Amino acid sequence: MRYCPSDLSIEIPDFPPTPVQPVIAAASAVAQGWGAMPLEERCGRMKSAQSALSSAKDELAKGIAFETGKPLTEAVGEVGAVIAKIDLTIADAREHFSPRHVADGPNPSLVRRVPMGVATVISPFNFPLHLGHGATVAHLLAGNPVVLKPSPLADHVVSRYAEIMAASFPAGVFQVVHGGADEAVALATDARVRAICFTGSVAAGRALSRAVADDFSKELALELGGRNASIVCADADLDAAADAVADGLCLTCGQRCNATSRVLVDEKVERVFLEKLARSLTRYVPGDPMLPGTKLGPLVSAPALERYLALTSAKADWIVPGGIPDSVDGKRGYFVLPAVRHGFADDASEPFAPILEVERFSDLNAAVSLANASPYGLTASIFTRDESLFHRLAASLRTGNVYANLPTTFSPGTLPFGGFGLSGNGRPGGRGFIRFCTHEQAQQWKF
Repeated sequence: MRYCPSDLSIEIPDFPPTPVQPVIAAASAVAQGWGAMPLEERCGRMKSAQSALSSAKDELAKGIAFETGKPLTEAVGEVGAVIAKIDLTIADAREHFSPRHVADGPNPSLVRRVPMGVATVISPFNFPLHLGHGATVAHLLAGNPVVLKPSPLADHVVSRYAEIMAASFPAGVFQVVHGGADEAVALATDARVRAICFTGSVAAGRALSRAVADDFSKELALELGGRNASIVCADADLDAAADAVADGLCLTCGQRCNATSRVLVDEKVERVFLEKLARSLTRYVPGDPMLPGTKLGPLVSAPALERYLALTSAKADWIVPGGIPDSVDGKRGYFVLPAVRHGFADDASEPFAPILEVERFSDLNAAVSLANASPYGLTASIFTRDESLFHRLAASLRTGNVYANLPTTFSPGTLPFGGFGLSGNGRPGGRGFIRFCTHEQAQQWKF
């Protein structure tokens, strides 16, 4: 049993763990038939699922907001991205799955894509539908049956999503397993599962990598988060930069892998920028996530709140001290206030809360060095009016996604999404993920 993040008087029942072996057996039984189905038929079934999801979009958005505390306006955007992702992935499938004829070899030949087999998708709570859905759609279109294991912090809304999706596919092609780490490991280590997509913490990603290391032909895609920096140059539009940093810090209450958790600011504009940032943060007032006007919902759980408390109670030069409201709209929940400090904390893990660290720099080379000192490398933002300077700095940053004059959270589904270092293993989500959902087979002939 757990509690609604925005109202601790409401209990949310846990799903009992799902027996894993029967689910994998059912998926394995239909793998050959699903993989042999023509791509256009799989696309047609996916379009049917898209229509059903569109009809349930309001229900799903409210489910996300209630169960995870994500503000309803963000949840509506997430469901919209889920629906749009299907068209983007169908286009990718048609591009990447067409046989490629090779004309310059010794014999007539072609390269074709073939399904891998059963895939497991392990999804997080912060984007309970969108992140798991992206990999799910790609694997299904590739001809791989999918077993989805959601975070236990979002299993009700994911269960409803899966019920809607599964109705468009043959039995066994798309299933859900509920549970925790034991079920995730059981799925990932089963020899019949040929591909895994995991979004979560570095510690869990490492454990999963070790668990499947002996099965080296198994495809493993890891998206493990970030400690993302914004670089504010002396020539930046400081009002726009302050708003973008505040947005990157506070969206989803900081519980995004691409959240802004570090700011590097030119010492010549530091004082003015921090004043503007403090003003911009006043837009983020804790509120009921079910109300359309709320911009800052609660953290997802009691452990998340405890981590926030530990981080904000550390001795530091706090510019904005943060805090925990006694109640919000008359209710007790896991609500917190944004916090900003000078200097980088010794803890190199993600805060996964609206906590921002600020460091000044005197020259741009130092800024790049500070940004690259992080063991993560997911997203970064550069605030400048000079386009050539942006491209020069971006080329020096070891991150998978670099933006100019945009929040670090601005990651559209039309682009690949992945990171370097502790942020992942080179299997980007977003656009093009479908490339990692099939094997390549080369054929040549001589008659």
